[in-house]
Parts: sequence; C-alpha cells; structure tokens
Amino acid sequence: MAGINVASQYSGDLVNYIAKKTLPLTRKQLVAYQFGDPLTLPKGMGSTYSATRYNRLPLPQYPISEGVSPDGETMTISTVTAVAQQWADSVKITDVAEMTIFHPPFQKAIELIGLQAAETFERNTMNALMAGTQVNFVNSRGSRAALTAGDVLDSTTVIRTDAALETLGAPRFMGDEQTDTKISAESGGAKASSNPRAMPHYAAIIHTLVVGDFRQNSTVVLAWTYSDINRLYNYEAGEWSGIRFCKSNMVPSFTGVANNDSGLAYAVNIGNGALPANTGYRIIVTGSDNQNQYESRIYQVSGAQNVALNGSITVTTPSTAGFTYSVYIGTSTSPTNLGVTTAGPTTGPMQGMAVQLPPATAVVITAVGNAQTPPAAPATGVTVFPTFIIGRGAYGQVMLDNIKYTYLKDADKSDVHNLLRVVGWKAMYGTLLQNQQFLARIESSSAFTASFG
Repeated sequence: MAGINVASQYSGDLVNYIAKKTLPLTRKQLVAYQFGDPLTLPKGMGSTYSATRYNRLPLPQYPISEGVSPDGETMTISTVTAVAQQWADSVKITDVAEMTIFHPPFQKAIELIGLQAAETFERNTMNALMAGTQVNFVNSRGSRAALTAGDVLDSTTVIRTDAALETLGAPRFMGDEQTDTKISAESGGAKASSNPRAMPHYAAIIHTLVVGDFRQNSTVVLAWTYSDINRLYNYEAGEWSGIRFCKSNMVPSFTGVANNDSGLAYAVNIGNGALPANTGYRIIVTGSDNQNQYESRIYQVSGAQNVALNGSITVTTPSTAGFTYSVYIGTSTSPTNLGVTTAGPTTGPMQGMAVQLPPATAVVITAVGNAQTPPAAPATGVTVFPTFIIGRGAYGQVMLDNIKYTYLKDADKSDVHNLLRVVGWKAMYGTLLQNQQFLARIESSSAFTASFG
C-alpha cells in the first residue's frame, strides 16, 4: 500500500543489540587433582621424581633356640618414579580485534585460559589414574570387552572393591593407620567415630551417568539421604560402604565401535613405505574428542593386512565429526605402537606419528612408530566408564614449575607495531602413582546417556 513505510526498507539503519554479559559455559566438575599428595621437585634436580618405600620385614615363623640369635632379615626397597612434563597453551588476539569486538576479547581470553589450565590438570590426572593395575569389572566380568550394556555399577562390586582395598591395608583419608594402631577414648577415637565427617573413608571419583545407575539401589539411596548433610568434598554425591563418592563429568569413557564403522577402510600399498614384509599387520584406530582429547572411541582391531617388503598401508579415518584419530599398528591382535605418517604433527614429541588425524582422510602408514598402547576396546556398541576408588597416598602431584600465566599487551622487538596481544599459561608437573595397592577402579557400563529423548 502506498505511503506505508515498513521496517525492511531500512535494514541498513538497523542496529543489532548485543547483550553486555556473555552466556555461561557448561560446568566441568574438577575433583581428581585434589586427592593427590602435593609433591615438589626442586629445580636443578632433573625432571624425574623418585620416591622410595622400605618394604615390610617378614614375620618370624618360629621361636628361637635358647642362646642362638636369628639369622636376621634383609631389608628391601621399592621405587616409583614420575616425569614432570611441560604443558602450555596460549591465545593470540590482533589489535584490530581488540578495537572492534564488542566484548573485550583479551579479558575473555584470560578467563578461558584459566579454565583450560585447570581442566588440563584434571584430564591429565584422570589419564594417569587409568594406569592403575587393580581393576574390578561389574558382575565379575573378565575384561572390559566382556562387559555388556546391562553391567551397570552395583553395590556388590563396590563392596567387593572396598573389601579388597581394606584387606590390602590401603590407608584411608582421616584414617587411623599408624605404626601404633591403638586408639584411646581420650585421644578422640570415640568422639571421632560419632562424627560422620571425621570417620575414616576412601574417596571415589565417579562419572555423573554412573551416579545415576548407583542411585537405582534403594539401600544406597537411603544412605545418601542421611549423608547429604555431611558432605566433605566438592561435588560429593554421598557416602556409602565407607567410601565418599565425588561425581565428575570429566571421567573418561570408552565406546567400542565396529571395525568398518563410519567409512573406516584399509588398503595395502606395494612400495611407498618402510614396513618389513609381513602377512599379519593389524590396525587399531581410536577417536579422541575435540574438547578433552580422551581416546574415547575405540574401533575393533582390523583383519590381517599382508604387506610386501617396503610396503605401506593406507588407512581412511572414520568420518565421525568432533573427533581426531590415531592409528596403531603391529603384528599381534593388540598393537602397541603408533603408525608413522607424514599426515601427523610436524613438530613436538609426536612429530611424524599417526595422531591428531582429521576425519575422512586417507593416511599412509609407512612404518611402525613410537611405543604406545591404545585403550582396550569394549564390545561394539557398549560404552564403559571407570570409577576410581582411592586410598590416602595413592598418588601425588609432582610440581617442578608451578602454573604461570603471561599477559602480553605491549610492543617489543618481535612485534614492533604492537599488532598482537597474547594470553598464555605454562606448568611443568606430573602425576606419580605412589602405591598401586592404594588405588582401584571399577569398570561398568551405564543405563544412561548424555542425550535426551
């Protein structure tokens, strides 16, 4: 209709409103780092931290004869080590971005770098805990591959794990495990036993989905109802069977995937490589999620790949988005080496290895590379979650160089015109498993998934 002016005529004069506050991020529940003993590696002493334990003397089997001294015992020691590694990252921002973007990018980078550093420490601690050798599988399954979709965390397996740790003598947090085990009422023993917050206990780190499974148990629900007022740790879900469960959405998970899923394919090449002739090369591909970088999708091992002298194998990585891929190669059904490829990183300790490979990409594996073992694959279609049961002194956080943040905003010789602003962090540390007997994990599936509908 003539004479009526509509908004679309003046789109060039419209201003989009931008909220002053940015939207919140999803929350990460960080609990694993806190249970490690703080350990300091002095500067100038290398990067390897060693801890020594004097082992118990065997008890005498018989009484001695009168006037005859016993032969005596030989003292033995055991040593554990951890290597402090340097971790770092940064965000670079141009001066133009700082001048033109509504929300101050330099300030947002400072916030995000702080989150990234804390989450990196947590992720690395979780990976270190997966090296624990004491494992219970739900329903007494024999391996991760034997777990089924119905093998969710149950009270029997938790009790079995708790009983095993106590039998081994794993110390408890706030426990009474000292050389002299006598506790008198005057020393506070009686009072301590009446205060739930002061009672000796193990700590557990449990995935948020597995918490849902455990809450299906009526006995556990009742116990957690009464323990809600006595929470001791961050994100504690409740106490049961002498264990305080702390939930975390950063616990890793492992999903078994069919060998030919999502376009995964193999082709043997004549020449074009350095693989020795062999009739039985096996390939395992793993997918690491882009956020936490856990190897969480484990593809079943390939069939035998017959390679002639100086041959190679082309692996087409799966097409599933949101993941990068690693390729393992070996002559057994459980390869323990990464493949060598020019498609991998070009710098750093993993230079030339078949890691951080993009989806749907043909990658030529020319040789057997660094020793590294992929996570064990669950059955196809089954996702497995570890629950860590931790005794006092099970592991420590070895710090050589504490976390340091850098905020660079000024011009220097390498940036004369001050075109860049940089926010970064670095730290040099490692996680030390101090005693394998003080740590156990339970592996289970879950009836729940992180999706709706």
